[in-house]
Amino acid sequence: MRLADAHAVVTGGSQGIGLATARALASRGARVSLVARDPDRLAAAGVSITGSVAVPADVTDADGLAAALGRLVAEQGPADLLVTSAGASHPGYFDALDIEVFRAQMELNYLGTVHAIKALLPPMLDRGRGGIVGVSSTAGLLGVFGFGAYGPTKYAVRGLCDALRAEYGHRGIYVGCVFPPDTETPGFEAENRIKPRETAAVSGGIAPKSAEAIGEAIARGIERERAVITADLATALLARVGGLVRGPVEWTMQRTVCRVQGR
Repeated sequence: MRLADAHAVVTGGSQGIGLATARALASRGARVSLVARDPDRLAAAGVSITGSVAVPADVTDADGLAAALGRLVAEQGPADLLVTSAGASHPGYFDALDIEVFRAQMELNYLGTVHAIKALLPPMLDRGRGGIVGVSSTAGLLGVFGFGAYGPTKYAVRGLCDALRAEYGHRGIYVGCVFPPDTETPGFEAENRIKPRETAAVSGGIAPKSAEAIGEAIARGIERERAVITADLATALLARVGGLVRGPVEWTMQRTVCRVQGR
């Protein structure tokens, strides 16, 4: 996919993976539009990317998001690319999490993705070209202790991307799905403050990637129109040959959990 002079819209673009991706796209000549719900942080992000336009919106509010995206399209032209990076993780023991946590995670991580795509896909179909990239997670490839509320939302994003690719790939729409591992972001720092100790132990042996490394991997994947975009070997193996490595990975995680619990 040609990024030079393409209009790329990034939700969750005020920090973390979204902002790093926006910068990587801008460095390749894209005209970048940013959407996020914190207006102050979003304004600072917009200033850091020359020529970008930023409009605050909450992706869980379908009407408000559509209005914000409409403003961006009016100013920057039709969207050639959408990257749905808005999301957050709320880890915890399944039986201790309130049902509202499950609902909020699905509203943000999955339906927030659906709302953005709903707003920008129809004009892409009218033009017969465009790109949609959903941000899932390594936790969208296999179950991880403590992610009973978060993981299923990322499985849902993965399934949505697969369905969209099947439905619209032949109509000129490129659909990719990103599977980031643990990444050094403000969201990851917040997640670490409430993680169960077993979850922390499972991820503790793996050094997190920088947001910049993930952003570069996403930009490269888009340029090559990759259906599956990864930034580390372990996730790449899970995404491409999961049946061969899933068992050993799950066994290793269970062994870590048992050690932490003294079993």
